[in-house]
Amino acid sequence: MTSRLKIDFVSDVSCPWCAIGLNALERALDQIGPDIKADLHFQPFELNPQMVPEGQDINEHLAQKYGSTPEQSARNREGIRARGEEVGFKFSMDKRGRIYNTFDAHRLLHWAAEEGKQRDLKHALFKAYFTDGENPGDHDLLLKVAGEVGLDTERARAILASDEYASDVRQAELFYQQNGIHAVPAVIINDRHLIQGGQPVEVFEQALRQIAAGSQD
Repeated sequence: MTSRLKIDFVSDVSCPWCAIGLNALERALDQIGPDIKADLHFQPFELNPQMVPEGQDINEHLAQKYGSTPEQSARNREGIRARGEEVGFKFSMDKRGRIYNTFDAHRLLHWAAEEGKQRDLKHALFKAYFTDGENPGDHDLLLKVAGEVGLDTERARAILASDEYASDVRQAELFYQQNGIHAVPAVIINDRHLIQGGQPVEVFEQALRQIAAGSQD
């Protein structure tokens, strides 16, 4: 019997562990095969909602936010790079020098869900930021990426030039914050089971199998 799971993936496009977690989750689903079908929905979370449009130097930001020294940051980046490599995601750490505001990216992702392109856009935004070192808050970049995944760029341009979907994104962010989500990625299955963090493939696979088995009882 095939189980169908609703998966809400709460994340930010500037969160490296979210990129790792998504790739690991997708690999787990591939390994499980046709026994489990997943309806995957991407929900917004901003790590730095007050970030200015021009962004901030990443080492300066990490030092201010977490008290990280440059040496600690370098070690953390190497760990992230290695974990990404394990799940087939390339981090180009030499190209990622700044932290940016991601609110407009979340607005486009909300619209992309209506167009059946949300997952494609999410992957493209992760690649643009972490692999290519682009600014995910830049409207020209967002338009380019939208076009690359088959979205209507003129419609995307109109959305970015307005405040369309802003209230939807704010409402979704508030909902998850009020329900205890204060770190990402947060993977919520069937509105009740939480898997926190960029877990390894085998952890996702085991959890998905257990939840699917429980849902058949």
